[in-house]
Amino acid sequence: MTSQTTRARRPRPNGVVLRAAAIAGAGLLAGGCDGPQSMLNPAGTEAERVAELFKVMLVGAVLIWAAVIGLAVYAAVVRPGAHPERHASALIVCGGALVPTVILGALLTYGLQLMPSLRAESDGLRVTVTGEQFWWRVRYTTPDGAEVTAANELRLPAGARVELLLDSPEVIHSLWVPAIAGKMDMVPGRTTRLVLEPTRPGLYRGVCAEFCGPSHALMAFAVEVMEPARFDEWLRREAGPATADAPEAGRRLFLAHGCGACHTVRGTEANGVVGPDLTRIGSRHTIAAGILENTQENRERFIAEPDAVKPGVRMPGFAMLPAPDVAAIASWLGDLR
Repeated sequence: MTSQTTRARRPRPNGVVLRAAAIAGAGLLAGGCDGPQSMLNPAGTEAERVAELFKVMLVGAVLIWAAVIGLAVYAAVVRPGAHPERHASALIVCGGALVPTVILGALLTYGLQLMPSLRAESDGLRVTVTGEQFWWRVRYTTPDGAEVTAANELRLPAGARVELLLDSPEVIHSLWVPAIAGKMDMVPGRTTRLVLEPTRPGLYRGVCAEFCGPSHALMAFAVEVMEPARFDEWLRREAGPATADAPEAGRRLFLAHGCGACHTVRGTEANGVVGPDLTRIGSRHTIAAGILENTQENRERFIAEPDAVKPGVRMPGFAMLPAPDVAAIASWLGDLR
């Protein structure tokens, strides 16, 4: 009797609370469709096509689900009991063979029609992206043949088709900028090709979409889509030597501690090619391949203990250096623009 009374008195969920929870859940779902890494908020021609294909397939899936549930309700509620064998045979033939063939054939035809426009030639700019462990080597080749080297960041002109040539020296990576285009694998010994056509200026996020080692999840990069005139000006500046207003002590320490053996800083004696090009690292949005905001504190942290930020990274740590030396190097790097 006591347990029954307890159950009877147990409070039921308030209607207002349930509605608030439903609204909050809908808000979270809608929020997942936006952001710098959302394929449902496209900023490129290929991403727009992928989003359209997703919507078409979603509508088809909902219709099929409704049909299946409708048949189940009809068989279990409207007309319970045994059904004629010929009806069951017709359902198996139509629902199991004819209808899926028609639907899948229509989706295949629709998808194939999207492909030619997504594999057209570029407008002249070519970018070679090499997937390293665990960062990105980026080289721009302009229509006149000039080459500009950068790292861990991709800048693109809005409204232009840019060809990406993708490779990797060691393990398989996969470059993916969800808001702009689909992903493409980077396979050792092969060069794969991806054409991007960003349509809306802004800052987006790219990632490695293929497991490549202990810091796979920490291998990202910023993608900035710029107005064409602004991009041309940026590329012209990027091709030149670095300029810095920070004290020369940072440069001297950078070279004295051997950083120039792995990194290039154009305009200085540093000409290493093992690690990322740092010529204009101060103008980049992030460091450590899209993982940390480009601040003085984060630069110091990565110089001192890179393996704590990115396990498996090949850069040695410099925690043995006096803190003022690390701060001077980080300040000088942050001023390279």
